[in-house]
Amino acid sequence: MAQQTAVEWLVNKIYMVIPNEERNFLEGLKDEAKQMEKGQRIKDYNAGYTDGQCNHINDADNYVNEQEYLTT
Repeated sequence: MAQQTAVEWLVNKIYMVIPNEERNFLEGLKDEAKQMEKGQRIKDYNAGYTDGQCNHINDADNYVNEQEYLTT
């Protein structure tokens, strides 16, 4: 089984208690939260690169993309 993010875990738990007609709203919130998670992972990754190493922004993006690939 693939590892879940905190957002995915929470959404799955909420799905158990909400009516079907409210799930579209929850999906929108989930997508927004996943983008926030991605931004936080980039920020956390870059925090270790404050000494001016080159290409750290692309490294952070690659790291996030790799993490998403591994959890799907």
